[in-house]
Amino acid sequence: MSNLIVLGAQWGDEGKGKMVDLFSEKFDYVVRYQGGHNAGHTVYVGAQKYVLKLIPSGILRPGVQAVIGNGVVIDPAALLDEIAMLDKLGIAVEKQLAISNRAHVIFPMHRIVEKMSEARKDRTAIGTTSRGIGPAYEDKISRRGIRIADLLDTDNFRKLFAVMVEDKKTIADAFGIPWDLDTDALRTQYEGFAERIRPMVRDTSFLLRDAMNANKPVLFEGAQGTMLDIDHGTYPFVTSSSAAAGGACTGAGVPPTRIDGVVGVSKAYITRVGGGPFPTEDHTEMGERIRAAGKEFGAVTGRPRRCGWFDVPLLKYTTAVNGFDSLIITKLDVLDELETIPVCVAYKVNGKLTDEMPATNSEMESIEAVYENLPGWHCSTRGLTTLDALPAAARTYLDFLQEKTGVEVGCVSLGPERSETIIVPGSKLEKLLA
Repeated sequence: MSNLIVLGAQWGDEGKGKMVDLFSEKFDYVVRYQGGHNAGHTVYVGAQKYVLKLIPSGILRPGVQAVIGNGVVIDPAALLDEIAMLDKLGIAVEKQLAISNRAHVIFPMHRIVEKMSEARKDRTAIGTTSRGIGPAYEDKISRRGIRIADLLDTDNFRKLFAVMVEDKKTIADAFGIPWDLDTDALRTQYEGFAERIRPMVRDTSFLLRDAMNANKPVLFEGAQGTMLDIDHGTYPFVTSSSAAAGGACTGAGVPPTRIDGVVGVSKAYITRVGGGPFPTEDHTEMGERIRAAGKEFGAVTGRPRRCGWFDVPLLKYTTAVNGFDSLIITKLDVLDELETIPVCVAYKVNGKLTDEMPATNSEMESIEAVYENLPGWHCSTRGLTTLDALPAAARTYLDFLQEKTGVEVGCVSLGPERSETIIVPGSKLEKLLA
């Protein structure tokens, strides 16, 4: 069994939660390595729907150790709400969850700063969830953050908290933002949070190294998608963490030499939430049709997702960044009733074909997508369990994506249920999961 990274190959919302939940049956540990409670994974188990925001999808499998790594930023209130939700559904979270003592903590002051920043006249609004994720990462990088280990050390926490309050209030005062936080009550509340999570906190890097040394397989679960990576995404319309495969090592504290495979998850089309360039976005009735058929609304925020067509240059770029061994194509069934399916096969920038992903927002916005049209299959694919059972045109579509991206399609998802999944026999993915 392998140590495997599974992450988004587009702008997030590709269906990673379902795939991690499905694969976690074969792993002893499932690790979330970046992001915060702005990234939701929706998983269906029978009639039950789970929306997980911080806790890895592997928590739904009895006996699987779920880990929140050091690269995640944690709002303790949100985490405890999520734990309470799972507890009510009969999941023994405290026995199955380990939280890194090096993960950074989100406070209400971070949300105030984020809302203020997004509303500034001279700033390009990113379209964030305003949950304090970015400012928490800013504090981490500027070395003034408060980690879970600090939260558990009451005396030290009180000193650090006082400095953070002073810093954030100074910023709010400078911009004329009302400060209505009762900071004494807030400090007491967070000290209470500390005691509630204390039994689950540990050095998770050491935990994972021990696991891998004992040949226990580890699955690393990415949040968001590669095109939202702070370094490699469509900057500045990105998240504040390393969402690409490299982030798994820094965000979980494991060596890159222990990773055996990287799997990208991609929709059969493409979506994006929030602002930023989107070369294949469809602004016509067809985009609305995909949104309705795919139920394309954010798991955490409920925001409608922007919808468009599969983007081969984007997938070739994210493959280069991550080194995908295999692709999982999700939501193929959403395309079932389309007459024709456009696929972007090339970019033109200023009238010239390019093989590169433009670095600037202005260049991205100027992209002209070059399409090839493939025939639809005009019938339902739901419930099919083998590739041979797929309509010929659906198989042709998958073969086309595989040929154009240069990466095998190792798995196809045809619905939200665990059972609505085809793993391609003989694929690299099947071998990585063996």
